[in-house]
Amino acid sequence: MVRVFSRIVSTVLLAGVVAGLAGCAGSVAPEIKRLPERVELSGTFYRGQDNQSGPQVLASLLSQQGVVITPGLLDKPLHLPGDEARLQQNMLNLAREYGMVVYPLDSNLPALLTQVAAGYPVMVRFTEGSAFWAEPRYAILAGYNTQKQTVLLRAGMNRRALMSFSSFESSFKDAGGWAVLIQKPNQIPANVDQSRWLKAANELAQAGQEQAAARAKKALGAQ
Repeated sequence: MVRVFSRIVSTVLLAGVVAGLAGCAGSVAPEIKRLPERVELSGTFYRGQDNQSGPQVLASLLSQQGVVITPGLLDKPLHLPGDEARLQQNMLNLAREYGMVVYPLDSNLPALLTQVAAGYPVMVRFTEGSAFWAEPRYAILAGYNTQKQTVLLRAGMNRRALMSFSSFESSFKDAGGWAVLIQKPNQIPANVDQSRWLKAANELAQAGQEQAAARAKKALGAQ
């Protein structure tokens, strides 16, 4: 009788595990299922944890766009140390001064992975740590695997930090759901929102990069 009961319990538990795994697999958004199964982008990555890794991530993305730069060279234009409270805005302003279009993304995983699948690394902010200690950190979303349901982040000291879709979505939302592309004027994002791109081009012009802004608008019109 005990053996029969034990078998019943084991069967129920196994069924629960299988159902749970099936539930996880089925939780992937349809937009993600339509993407390539696995993507990992290459590119320069500067390790570092100072200032939430913001200067390191920005320098990495600018280097990938052909700008000769290191994180240390960004301290002065980012007003560091001293203006840490405005780091995020200062990074966006500085990217525009280098002639880049700063294109904000919707704060959901399909929107982010769509850009990665198109070959564009995404600058994100997420909360790193545990229930006892956590802090926001900037990172490059540079890959994903839909079968394993993981994203690949270049963050802090780690070039290949893997997180589950669910963990990343939670930590991403905890940090405000902030994500942007830092693009050359001729690099039109996947599924581009035309009004959003034009607004980003106008912000580029306001930063003194009128010619780059004109190229961005021309590239949009040539689609």
